[in-house]
Amino acid sequence: MDVKFFSRSHCELCVEGLRTLKLVQEELGFTIDMIDIETDEAIHEKYMLMIPVVEKDGEVIQYGNLDYVTLMERL
Repeated sequence: MDVKFFSRSHCELCVEGLRTLKLVQEELGFTIDMIDIETDEAIHEKYMLMIPVVEKDGEVIQYGNLDYVTLMERL
């Protein structure tokens, strides 16, 4: 399973979200594809107000305040 994590630099909520996602990763064993939204204009437009965003198979799993329980259930 490959999970995409959309974020940007200097985003404290993204740091916290990645920490939570990595806890889930330890349980479920998937790879995290880190994507900086500031490197792609289309992605930036799409997610600039939502980051951090976790996506799997093109579907947004959760965004903003990421929580362990929701990520575990949806991933």
